[in-house]
Amino acid sequence: MKNYLHKLIAEGEHVQQDFKYAINDSRKIARSLAAFANTKGGRLLVGVKDNGRIAGVSSDEEFYMVDAAATRYCRPPVHFESHEHVIDGKTVVEIIVPKSERKPHKAPTKDGKYKVYVRVEDQNLLANQILLKVWLRQRKNKGTFFQLKEPEQLLLTRLSNEDPFITHTKFARIAGISRKKAEKILVNLIVMGIIDIKLTENGAFYFLKETPDKNEEKETATTSPVFKTIR
Repeated sequence: MKNYLHKLIAEGEHVQQDFKYAINDSRKIARSLAAFANTKGGRLLVGVKDNGRIAGVSSDEEFYMVDAAATRYCRPPVHFESHEHVIDGKTVVEIIVPKSERKPHKAPTKDGKYKVYVRVEDQNLLANQILLKVWLRQRKNKGTFFQLKEPEQLLLTRLSNEDPFITHTKFARIAGISRKKAEKILVNLIVMGIIDIKLTENGAFYFLKETPDKNEEKETATTSPVFKTIR
């Protein structure tokens, strides 16, 4: 058990793991739980400092705070499992959050507004409207009827040759279309697996996917308009 915990700590904080020295605010922890559930799932190690040093906690108190975060401050509630590890007389609480089929889960911001968070590297960032609409389309699991017109071709050519990352605003500007239309195109292309989204503290960027997902039927074209129905 000691080797197991040390191995986890050695990984550091990343997209599926976060360290917490202690929990004194269930609402703040709710953001981490929701972000894990909305992304790939993850693990929270409570009683571990940011530098990986084991500080230890009171397991009963920490469990209560996490349970409050998951059930009271996550909407809908987030499922989790907890395990205790005692190393050199110090208790570390391991909280495991699976990837959720009920996303998006919301959690309160610092000012109390409920927003959707996702896990990006070792941070919890707010999801944008385009990602939320992608999730909605994926959840409906309906086919996408899509016509590759001039704006789409312009975007794919630009991403292939000149600008590997582009913002929603920049795409709308260079294509000479409204932000609403640009948003619809970006959602379509993400759902079809042609492009992907990268969220950062400075905003969202869109880029070409190098390899399509194996379990989905995908087609890409950049030279002539085509009609496609993807299921």
